[in-house]
Amino acid sequence: MVVWQSSRRRWLIAAGLLVVGLAVGVWLWPAPSVPVLVLEPRELVHSVVATATVQTQHRANLGVQIAGKVLAVQVVEGERIGRGQILLRLDDVELRSALAAAELGVQQAEFKLRQWREVQAPSARASDQQARANLLQAVAQFERQRALFQQGFTGQAALDEATRAMEVAQALARSAQAQSQAHAEHGLEQQLAQSALVLARANADAARARLSYTALLAPFDGVVVSRNVEPGDTVQPGKTLLLLAPQGVTELVAQIDERNLSWLRVGQPAVASADAFARQRFAAEVSTIAPGVDAQRGSVQVKLRVPSPPDYLRQDMTVSVEIEVGRQDGALAVPLEAVHDAESAQPWVWRITADSRLERAPVTLGLRSGAWVQLSAGVAVADRVLSTSGAGLKAGQRVRPRQP
Repeated sequence: MVVWQSSRRRWLIAAGLLVVGLAVGVWLWPAPSVPVLVLEPRELVHSVVATATVQTQHRANLGVQIAGKVLAVQVVEGERIGRGQILLRLDDVELRSALAAAELGVQQAEFKLRQWREVQAPSARASDQQARANLLQAVAQFERQRALFQQGFTGQAALDEATRAMEVAQALARSAQAQSQAHAEHGLEQQLAQSALVLARANADAARARLSYTALLAPFDGVVVSRNVEPGDTVQPGKTLLLLAPQGVTELVAQIDERNLSWLRVGQPAVASADAFARQRFAAEVSTIAPGVDAQRGSVQVKLRVPSPPDYLRQDMTVSVEIEVGRQDGALAVPLEAVHDAESAQPWVWRITADSRLERAPVTLGLRSGAWVQLSAGVAVADRVLSTSGAGLKAGQRVRPRQP
């Protein structure tokens, strides 16, 4: 009995020593070193990054209005052109001949109208007057012969001759009167001459217009985007030969993931650059946001205005665009990897207490900027939080803070 009690006492002493040893070991075991971030107010910018292409607000597909053989193409791709500049010429030999013939027709019609005014109309009036005088004379002779016949001083033959002479004079007078009326002002001959002149001038105008179509002119100041024609080609109306982009407002057209749609606003500033000129960044601004979403690509089209485009920009060039969709001054932010359950309704971070122990701090997430996220609630300035996820750590565990 005494032996058993002695053994039990020794066992209890050993167990107590083991517990004390473990406690001392735990106390003496070094706490893990963890990277710590001391929260301080900072500026946080949220940007949406996308790829865009350079375009102008509109383009013009130029072609010829008549068929013909290309004589010369006077511009090359990328060349800046001015309004009214000749871009292309067609062979115009036949059309020049047609214009010369039409202009000759105008001259002939003008001559005929002048001839009517200066010769035909006066001649018709004179003939009418002479015919009237002859008729009066014939009528007087008839009356005289009739009186003599009634008095018996002349025979029937003389009266018949006077009658025939009067009838001929009447016919000639009617004919002369008709000719005079036809050649009178606003008469038939004048109308015919004037109509012929109008028609000749219209033909000349048409020939002149067709000749002008042999020169393709620039409708505005701009840049030649593409050239699809060479000298010697036979071209037809309706085919695009030159593609022009007008000078003026340059746009960047981007397809942005629809998940960012809630952040986008007209007027937001942006910065863009091309891979070949990465150091030459330029400013842009969101000008339009498409009202619909491309269901196949899950994207929305966004256009950005470039107020001062750099000289290196080219049509259809690919550029990178960074749109500033949010900015927060005085934000408390941590790396996104430091936030646990970031996509859930209850995100949290590891916060270090005054005695260097870990505690879970529920937070409210705000603006995101790249790999950083704002903690809009749940923490305060000067709080120490882990800057990483802290895998394997537990609440209440003692740690050794280490600032990077």
